Amino acid sequence: MIVALPARAKLNLDLHVTGRRADGLHELRTHMVAIDLHDLVEAEASDETEIVLSGMPVSDARPNTVLTAHSAFELAAGRRLPTRFRVHKRIPPGSGMGGASSDAAAALRALSALHGLKVDVAALATKIGADVSFFLRGGAALVEGIGERLSAEPVREEWFAIAWPGVELSTAAVYRAWDEVGGDGENELRRAASRVNPSIDAFASALGEGWQMTGSGSAYFRRCPDRERAVEAARGIECWTAVAHSVGNWA
Repeated sequence: MIVALPARAKLNLDLHVTGRRADGLHELRTHMVAIDLHDLVEAEASDETEIVLSGMPVSDARPNTVLTAHSAFELAAGRRLPTRFRVHKRIPPGSGMGGASSDAAAALRALSALHGLKVDVAALATKIGADVSFFLRGGAALVEGIGERLSAEPVREEWFAIAWPGVELSTAAVYRAWDEVGGDGENELRRAASRVNPSIDAFASALGEGWQMTGSGSAYFRRCPDRERAVEAARGIECWTAVAHSVGNWA
């Protein structure tokens, strides 16, 4: 049996850093919405655990969150669960759209279905990544703390034009930069992202008004009332672009 799940992206409609904990992790307050842009995660039982990646290239320097989720699931289950994963990447890496966290959440859900085990995946989520808890359910939510406190909200029907400059930003590096430069505006990580990679400033200027950075960057989005205006907003931008709409809960 093969379990195949979409691992959807998210956008941060705002993002405010509310503090830094003693362990160095940053707390935030952000409104997130899931969108239909997604990776595809497939899982099937195997003799050995392995992962095959296709689609958009991902830096080898990053630990693979699907394998991290698998290890955590095995530990919680108390036994080996050899699984072959195939992940087709459509969400740009290091873009602030949560691709790695969404892949991990999809892997946890796929493992539960594939092996028929009732593991408390919600308890595992925050140990794997800050956004993994959100991606277990999707939809729209107010997210606080280090991503573990979620308050579900109604999903508004919205369209988004999205532009990614091809710059892969490290979330950890952006938060370290925030410690130095702070932030303001709708996304308080914007200034820190520019400190990590100054080309973000030029990219934002080229996009013009109405565009906003998501997460720790480097993708930008523009909220649009319908698909036609989202397509128009993305037209002519000389980088990776997409048009996406909000989606409701999937669990």
